[in-house]
Amino acid sequence: MRKKLLTIFAVILIISGLGFCLFPTVSNTVGKQIAVSKIEQFDEQVDNAVKDESYQEALDNGEIDKEGYPIDGSGNRVSQGNSQNSAPLLFKPDLDRLYKDSAAYNENLKENQGSLLTDSFSYVSPTIDLTDYGIFNGIYGYVTAPSIDMNLPIYLGASEANMSYGAAHLTYTSLPIGGEKTNTVLAGHTGYIGRIFFDNIRNLQIGDEVSLTNYWYTITYKVVEKEIYAPNQSQAVFINDNRDLLTMITCVSDGKGGFNRYYVICERS
Repeated sequence: MRKKLLTIFAVILIISGLGFCLFPTVSNTVGKQIAVSKIEQFDEQVDNAVKDESYQEALDNGEIDKEGYPIDGSGNRVSQGNSQNSAPLLFKPDLDRLYKDSAAYNENLKENQGSLLTDSFSYVSPTIDLTDYGIFNGIYGYVTAPSIDMNLPIYLGASEANMSYGAAHLTYTSLPIGGEKTNTVLAGHTGYIGRIFFDNIRNLQIGDEVSLTNYWYTITYKVVEKEIYAPNQSQAVFINDNRDLLTMITCVSDGKGGFNRYYVICERS
């Protein structure tokens, strides 16, 4: 009996050890699948955006619930499009309004970024409240880098919560719609337990392509610079002359127990 118990205990230890060894790999795989799922849902929602009414009109007409999910006459959520499960609807009039407001925000930033971007806390609060446009998942688009197999949703505001789900847009930098004299800055974790976010951006090479997809189109950039700066050196997050830039930031060890910032700077191709 004692031998049997020891055998069972040994097996439990082996299985537990394997679990700890496999956790990062399994978790990273699951994390990638989650990111890809969110991106696929994003694309499907955009393709199926309702063209003839707004979120508020659909809500008033009893066609959706407060989170944008389509409902039947009894108020139960129903599936639509090619989805197996119910998903929130997007509404073209709201997306048109979001684009207009995003462009106005970027235009204002060209002259006022220096006075708005004052400290690290400036980055955290979302640039725009997407719920005002009938968008409740917090996603503005996604960033992809084929050479490092990176596909991440973009959330507005570099809060810890947002950075635990994908790439986070730094508030008071240009919203990811591109255009002359813009610099969209995205932050992502490195070394986050069980997930890969911006861990591999250091493997990007000059000339590699990185794409931003928003609710309206996809913009392709090419890597033009890679730099390491101290935390108090923030010049790379500012708008630069008349260039159309995408800047990605993550942490990297400074070799002294602290962290510097690793920048990958991309320019529209």
